[in-house]
Amino acid sequence: MTGWLWTLVMIQMAMGAFDTLYHHEGTERLAWRASQRIELMLHGVRNLLYALLFLALGWTEPRGVWAIALIGLLLVELFITLWDFVEEDRSRALPATERVTHTLLTLNYGVILALLVPLLAGWAGDPTAMPPARHGWLSWACTIGAAGVTIFGLRDLAAARRAPRLAEADPANLASALLDRHSILITGGTGFIGRRLVAALAAAGHDPIVLTRDPKSAALPAPARLFARLDDIPSHCRIDAIVNLAGEPISDAPWTRRKRQRILRSRLVLTHDLRRLIARLDRKPEVFVSGSAIGIYGMRDATPLTEADGGTPCFSQRLCAAWEAAAKEVEPLGVRLVALRTGLVLAAEGGMLARMLTPFEFGLGGRFGHGQQVMSWIHRDDIVRLIVHAIATPSIAGPLNATAPTPVTNAEFTAALGRALRRPAILPVPSAPLRTMLGDFAHELLLSGQNVLPRAALDSGFAFAYPTIAEALDIIVGNRRPARPDFAQTEAVREEAILRTAA
Repeated sequence: MTGWLWTLVMIQMAMGAFDTLYHHEGTERLAWRASQRIELMLHGVRNLLYALLFLALGWTEPRGVWAIALIGLLLVELFITLWDFVEEDRSRALPATERVTHTLLTLNYGVILALLVPLLAGWAGDPTAMPPARHGWLSWACTIGAAGVTIFGLRDLAAARRAPRLAEADPANLASALLDRHSILITGGTGFIGRRLVAALAAAGHDPIVLTRDPKSAALPAPARLFARLDDIPSHCRIDAIVNLAGEPISDAPWTRRKRQRILRSRLVLTHDLRRLIARLDRKPEVFVSGSAIGIYGMRDATPLTEADGGTPCFSQRLCAAWEAAAKEVEPLGVRLVALRTGLVLAAEGGMLARMLTPFEFGLGGRFGHGQQVMSWIHRDDIVRLIVHAIATPSIAGPLNATAPTPVTNAEFTAALGRALRRPAILPVPSAPLRTMLGDFAHELLLSGQNVLPRAALDSGFAFAYPTIAEALDIIVGNRRPARPDFAQTEAVREEAILRTAA
C-alpha cells in the first residue's frame, strides 16, 4: 500500500472515531434512543466490517480469493453506508457538524476505494494466500482501530436489541389529571422536560402553545401552536395556564462571569416578559407554573428540607431566589403562582443522567468525590405529571418541590445505576480535578447536595409513579417496561416521606 493510501485510511479512522465519540455517544446518544434501532444495527455491522478491514490491511497482503473477499467487504460497507444515510434522514434531524463529518467521511472513503480496489484487483490474480505484512506503527494503529470499532460495534448491536425496551409510557396518561380541554403556553417546550410535557398535553387532547426561537425546526406533535415571540400572541388568545421552563442551560459549561450573567438574565427577562403578556391578555390564565430549582436551598448536605425551609448563600440560591421573586409579579394580576423547585431530572434523553450512561455502560463509572452528597432526583415522567397536577389542583400555590420522596446519596445513586446496567461502578471521580476544572459549578452541582422532600406534592395527594431510584433507573435503561403507578406502594412511600419530614 502506498503512503497516500495509508494517510487516507488513518484520516478515515480519526474522523470515524470523532463521529462516534462526539456525535453518536456525546451529543446524539443514539444507543439510548428507542427510535434508532435500525441505525444502531447498521452501525454495529459496519463497525465489525471495519474491524476485519483494519486487521487485514494492517497485518497481511490478501491474495487470490482473500483479495476478492476484501473487495466484497468494501462493497457491502458502501451499501450499508448508503442505507444508513436513508435511515438517518428518516428517523432524526442530524446536527450540522454531523452532516459535515459524514460528507467528509464519504468523500475520503471514495478516494480510498479508488486507490485500494485496483490494488486488491491486482492481488486477486495471484494464488490464494494471506502472507503476513508489517507496516510499523501503522499496523498497531490498525489494531487499535480494530479493537475500538469492535467494542462499539458489539455495543451498538446490543443497543439495537435493547431499543424496543426503551419505549416510553403513553404520554397521554401523564396529563390525565386535567379533565377539561386546556390551552397551555409552554416556554422551553423544545427542551428536555418541555418536549415531553408538550407531547403529553397534545396526546391527551389539550392545546399546547409553545414559545420557541425557531418554530420551523421544532418537531412537535399536532395540535401544538408555535410562536417565536410573545408579542406574536394576540391579546384575545385563550391561555388557561402558563408553564415557564425556558432559560440558559445551567450545567453545560463552567460558570464564568459571562455564563452566570446569561443564566440569570435569560430567566429574569423572560419571566418579566411573561408578566407583561399576562397583563395584556383579555382573559388571564388561572395559574403560572414558574421554573425554579432546589438550588434555592443552598448547600445543605443531609438536612431534610421542605418548601418551608430557607437557603444558604451561593450562586444557585441567589439565582433561584431572584427567579422566584420575578415570578411573584404575576400574583397582583390575580394569577395563582406555583414555583416549581426542580431536582435532578432523570431520563435517557438528556440531563445529567444521559451524560453518565455511556461511561457507566462501559464500566467506567463511580461516585463523585466522597459520594455522601445527597441527590434529590425525579423521573422526567413524574415531573411532567406533577406540572399537570399543579395546574389541575387549585390548592397548590407557592413553592412546590419537584423531587421524588426518596433522595439518595451520590454513592447510592451511582451504585444503583451500576446495578441497573449490570456493570461495576467502582471508579470514583476525585473532587480535586472537578473543582480545579469547573470551580463553583462542580462544588454546587456535583460535590454538594440537598436532601429535599416533596411535602407540598404529597400533601396535595400526588402519587409518584417512580418513588425509588431502583424503579426509575430500571425503566430508563430498559430493564422493564413502564407501567401505571402502583398506588398502594406509592401511598406507603408518601406516608414514610411525611414521617421523615416531621422528624
